[in-house]
Amino acid sequence: MERRELLKMIAVLTGTAFVGGEVFLSGCKNASNIGGAVFTAEDIAFMDEVGETILPKTKSPGAKDAEVGKFMTVMINDCYDDADQKIFHEGLRKLDDASEKMNNTSFMKATPQQRHDLLVSLDKEAKEQRAAFDKEQAEKSKGVPAYKKEKMSPHYFTLLKQLTLLGFFTSKPGETEALRHKPIPGKYDGAFPYKKGDRAWAE
Repeated sequence: MERRELLKMIAVLTGTAFVGGEVFLSGCKNASNIGGAVFTAEDIAFMDEVGETILPKTKSPGAKDAEVGKFMTVMINDCYDDADQKIFHEGLRKLDDASEKMNNTSFMKATPQQRHDLLVSLDKEAKEQRAAFDKEQAEKSKGVPAYKKEKMSPHYFTLLKQLTLLGFFTSKPGETEALRHKPIPGKYDGAFPYKKGDRAWAE
């Protein structure tokens, strides 16, 4: 699967454009030295568990198998601007606080079902926030050129979900075990047999 196609798919699943996508497609590494907070081993473990709740291991590998936590640190440091980095770092704390509020325990101590229910509620919150913003902008910005329209800051859970999906489907376990891996370059076959329900190819 090409990078652009994957980013489009993630945008559809999360209801908003992929944050940092332009930088990712150009090879990451912003021109400016971003800096920012340093991720700890605890942060990476936390992100792995969030990712695993989004994409749990079944017959196929899960997000932890793909080490999405480490992947996220690279993407945040190299492809996000200062504002989105701040949203992400603060979002880790907000997610843990939301777990305490909803389940009376931290995310790391919550049961798998409690984690699942929490993330479902955060996903709903993020999508409702996006829909409300889009509706408001549609009414306020009639006739305004797209480049002048106000842009919404992404919800922190949207960032976590996007990076989990991207990290998993560009990893070796994701490409070779969850998808069907086809090494490139390869021959063109316009009549390759397809059965309904076949998994997409990873290229």
